[in-house]
Amino acid sequence: MSRKIRMGMVGGGRGAFIGAVHRIAANIDGQIELVCGAFSSEPQRSRDSGADFFLPPDRCYGTFQEMIEKEKALPEGERMDFISIVTPNHMHFPPAKMALENGFHVLSDKPATFNLAEAKELAALVKQTGLLYGLTHNYTGYPMVKEARNLVQTGKLGKIRKVVAEYPQGWLATRIEESGQKQAGWRTDPARSGAAGCIGDIGTHAENLAEYITGLHISELAADLTSFVEGRQLDDDGNLLLRFEGGAKGVLHASQISVGEENNLAIRVYGEKGGIEWHQNEPNTLLVKWPDQPMQVYRTANGYLSAAAAAAGRTPPSHPEGYLEAFANVYKSFAGHIRARLENREPDVLVLDYPKIEDGIRGMAFIEAVVSSSKNNAAWTKVTI
Repeated sequence: MSRKIRMGMVGGGRGAFIGAVHRIAANIDGQIELVCGAFSSEPQRSRDSGADFFLPPDRCYGTFQEMIEKEKALPEGERMDFISIVTPNHMHFPPAKMALENGFHVLSDKPATFNLAEAKELAALVKQTGLLYGLTHNYTGYPMVKEARNLVQTGKLGKIRKVVAEYPQGWLATRIEESGQKQAGWRTDPARSGAAGCIGDIGTHAENLAEYITGLHISELAADLTSFVEGRQLDDDGNLLLRFEGGAKGVLHASQISVGEENNLAIRVYGEKGGIEWHQNEPNTLLVKWPDQPMQVYRTANGYLSAAAAAAGRTPPSHPEGYLEAFANVYKSFAGHIRARLENREPDVLVLDYPKIEDGIRGMAFIEAVVSSSKNNAAWTKVTI
């Protein structure tokens, strides 16, 4: 099949942040082409945004409903192959549902939906239609995160005992949502963000990273959420104890009021034989620790890495690869899976390594358990799917 995979976008128009990130990520490997979009809840802003991206006027739609209906009516050789959803949380489910019902694959920003009930309904629809659904938990796309996962999978660290995941930020240390800051506005609004603020926005990234690297599911947690900024309706700080299936224990903290912190996502995993440490602000480095020899420093793009880590890199050693490239790896895998479908062949196993609807359900169940636990004075609460 000698063409690019065709993408339609919902959200991400003028004034949006994450839409541009998605477009850059989709474009990095030259496998995907943006062909249409409903870029705003305001029809004229949507059409103006489409013009910014040099799309033909008849492929710039006023609503996602119009986009899906009109794209479906186009010949198979012209219509989009999938939609990318880059809206606030409350608008993840409606376009995803409609796209799947009309024969289009879906790649969505996280969390998957507004609540767990919607995520379960979406999962049933994915199963019923047989279509593909991906979720942009982009930190799983880093080469050294994939190497960390490989070290666990191959038993190099032994049985996992302890996981420490953290994601501190400081940008919401004051009530900037009152100043008209768009990104702060919807993230702190329960009608658009959902039941959690900080935990839903970045805590789910730490949760997903912990489960992805270890291959273990969080079975139970005790959570203490706080809204430190006066007048804020949702949490801006969270501290959790975790119990994993298989007996491992963990600590997770996420914060958006940690003054001076940027996007300092980090994880440490300790097994019976060794441990690993990875920091998002130094993504090309993975620290590997042993009880009876010096600490090893693994670096991206070197020949000693696993196939999964090698496939996630694009440049020679020491050339920085970061957030956008990791994001692009999710898009590359998703496009590769669609291409395999279109060519009626089985995809390579590495192509299948991207977050799916199951990860979305686990993220929503995690949020619900955290909120419930915190309301009950940090009582131990099961993560129920």
